[in-house]
Amino acid sequence: MLDSDASLQAYILQHIDPESDYLNALYRDTHVKLLRPRMASGHLQGRMLKMFVEMIRPRQILEIGTYSGYSALCLAEGLVEDGVLHTFEINDEQEDFTRPWLEGAACADKIKFYIGDALLLVPELDITFDLVFVDGDKRKYIEYYEMSLSHLSSGGYIIVDNTLWDGHVLEQTNANDYQTIGIKKFNDYVGRDARVEKVILPLRDGLTIIRKKD
Repeated sequence: MLDSDASLQAYILQHIDPESDYLNALYRDTHVKLLRPRMASGHLQGRMLKMFVEMIRPRQILEIGTYSGYSALCLAEGLVEDGVLHTFEINDEQEDFTRPWLEGAACADKIKFYIGDALLLVPELDITFDLVFVDGDKRKYIEYYEMSLSHLSSGGYIIVDNTLWDGHVLEQTNANDYQTIGIKKFNDYVGRDARVEKVILPLRDGLTIIRKKD
């Protein structure tokens, strides 16, 4: 939501840690070569994801929705030495762009990149995650959430992107706008879920931080 004030956004970026040259190059390449480049996390959210990882200190991270790999690199950058990020992208046409960027990064040894449906593949890994970042198909957010929660450690965190959806969550929704419908249903669902603590940050497109209760 801060994107609505360009001057404030610029001020913030001038007063936080810079993104690396590698991330900056990836962000530019994303805008040149991919459709919907706004899906990439970008400088501010990327630094926040890295800091969340450094605060939580997870050993196993799950990411649902790799896209160009920007958020994956930020998550992996904050990992402890033996930590692993498992990132899933369902669109196989994305692989040719994303895989070289992930494999060429300094933190490549901490990243496992999968092409396929996380809902089907994650249960087969038999891994308990300490942190999950959800940024996939908005129509499946509740399914991603339940699957993630079932594979999340006690006290673990789920971070969900786009939960304010440019403010569309406040508007009357068209019956054919399944993405917005999915986000609104997800927000209502998590808001009522007593198994977790939750807070929504008005950062960019909305970021929901969820903690699984002990």
